[in-house]
Amino acid sequence: MRVLLVGAGGVGSAAAGIAARRAFFERFVVADYELDRAARAVDSLQDHRFVAAHVDASSAEAVAALCRAHGITHVLNAVDPRFVMPVFEGAHAAGADYLDMAMSLSYPHPDDPFTSTGVKLGDAQFAAEPAWHAAGRLALVGIGVEPGLSDIFARYAADHLFSVIDEVGIRDGSNLVVEGYDFAPSFSVWTTIEECLNPPVIYEKGRGWYTTEPFSEPEMFDFPDGIGPVECVHVEHEEVLLVPRWVDAGKVTFKYGLGREFIDVLKAVHRLGLDRTEPVLVGDQTVSPRDVIAAVLPDPATLGDKMTGKTCAGTLVKGLGKDGAPREVYLYHVVDNEWSMREYGAQAVVWQTAVNPIVALELLAAGIWSGAGVLGPEAFDAVPFLDKLTEYGSPWAIREH
Repeated sequence: MRVLLVGAGGVGSAAAGIAARRAFFERFVVADYELDRAARAVDSLQDHRFVAAHVDASSAEAVAALCRAHGITHVLNAVDPRFVMPVFEGAHAAGADYLDMAMSLSYPHPDDPFTSTGVKLGDAQFAAEPAWHAAGRLALVGIGVEPGLSDIFARYAADHLFSVIDEVGIRDGSNLVVEGYDFAPSFSVWTTIEECLNPPVIYEKGRGWYTTEPFSEPEMFDFPDGIGPVECVHVEHEEVLLVPRWVDAGKVTFKYGLGREFIDVLKAVHRLGLDRTEPVLVGDQTVSPRDVIAAVLPDPATLGDKMTGKTCAGTLVKGLGKDGAPREVYLYHVVDNEWSMREYGAQAVVWQTAVNPIVALELLAAGIWSGAGVLGPEAFDAVPFLDKLTEYGSPWAIREH
């Protein structure tokens, strides 16, 4: 296996650090638009298998050329979703398999955005599924933590815990605090704005996919391991588009524990038009308002030593157990920031995201997972993945409700 990692930001650098402890690959190319950033990530590892490279993630041709130059077998996309399609297309053009942690962008319905879907997350990638399948190549999409591990939990529940699933509800929350900042997202603010301000999608059997208002239907969810109750609201996320394709469920939702203050800031950003991606003229320069927001906020990768607390990703499943009796469980994964910083030098949220594609790559290298076409994590056996995650030193758990 020869891996090209596109993006040496927080998640990409954490993924490289996790991979460096494993032996399943012979080459790992860390590429970024800023060569210095890629070089810093590689130099910190002191591992001859890793090399740094420059790449323009907006160019499928550049991605394909870099793949060919290094004999790449697998491309791991760790840049934000606006670059998904060129990296995805570049991998296909080079004959490489592909993994990502976020899918191609959605576009709201032009006339009825809070009831009907427009272009959904991942639609552009699933449209290319026949070409990937015909080429015998695998595009494993949405294999971060959410989407990713949360989807694997849904598959595990369907295979081993339930005879009938009424609802799969992803619930994400934390008690993370960043010292010295009133507002400091622990993940890419570009992605945070995208998923939080777009119309959230809900799936119901018989109705299909539909949308609702951002931040709707708040609920208090009690997260485990001392995190406690956090208000969760509907947010657009890939699981709702992925889970129903492989798991038979009556309803699928995603709710994120943002907190009231965080929601208020995002609403203000939206009211001022600062979530827009289209460039505006400022003096004699054109800039994207969202890029300005990202530029003035701290890089999430640099926040680890100022951060305390834990983050939890999990999947709440309701239905009938294997014995036919009503059952409700929460399958979850918690990462303590103190642990991830001590063990890997990476803050909890980026580490929790980065570990999952590395586990998936190891399963693919061993032939334990295999396939062709555009597939989500639900298309694969969950047990080897969850066993391997525990082997990596980060176990998961189940809480009965």
